[in-house]
Amino acid sequence: MTGTSATAFRAVLWRDVRVTGRELPSFLAQVVLQPLFLLFVFGRVLTELGYAQQAYADLLFPGVVALTAFLTALQSTALPLVIDFSFTKEIEDRLLAPLPVAWVALEKMVFASLRALVASVVMFPVGVLVLGEVPWRAGALPLVAAVLVLGALAGSALGLVLGTSVTPNRINVVFALVLTPLLFTGCSQYPWRSLETLRWFQVVTALNPLTYVSEALRGALVPSVPHIPAWVCLLVLAAATGAFGALGVRGFLRRALD
Repeated sequence: MTGTSATAFRAVLWRDVRVTGRELPSFLAQVVLQPLFLLFVFGRVLTELGYAQQAYADLLFPGVVALTAFLTALQSTALPLVIDFSFTKEIEDRLLAPLPVAWVALEKMVFASLRALVASVVMFPVGVLVLGEVPWRAGALPLVAAVLVLGALAGSALGLVLGTSVTPNRINVVFALVLTPLLFTGCSQYPWRSLETLRWFQVVTALNPLTYVSEALRGALVPSVPHIPAWVCLLVLAAATGAFGALGVRGFLRRALD
């Protein structure tokens, strides 16, 4: 980055962070409500009713954190972009900043990733509140941090693709067609290796980048559960971030120059 562009990048990012800081309660309510109820119903209610084993809550918690990080980043990128490129035209103000156009797209990804990281960290005290305790190992912190960062970046990169390729009148349909399969094929509620008896579904889940966030966090926090090796998960997430990021930036440039 040149000095002027780097300064402008930080200024735009800091403005977005300050806006989110002023709206922190509503932001947390939006991103925490769904995972909170997932933890409460599947991790607390079903176990106390005897429909699930007590250990299932430990298996579920890493997947819910992964889900929070990935989907928060995706939605925080895609939805504002759809709005900015439609009737508000707010994107025009950002394009007037002394920044290369591609950096405006990257700022969107970085900001969405920061929101996702905040939401995923908040899930740890929420998990303690709902479940009583959550699986944790002090030595797992570096891997957990790396996975959350890469998972948030992969989610924001996919959000950039969606946000630059979907028109406002179709966003609800596209989100219904994309988010629901992502939610239920991302191994957030079950370990990937347990699907060996459902081989076709195991293959389907392997195509979902959320699977590798869930599996890496599960391996870090509950290593006794069979999981995909962490290095494989990190490699796939890095590749997904690069691929979706390149597609998203290309789409952003096309929409910005139209």
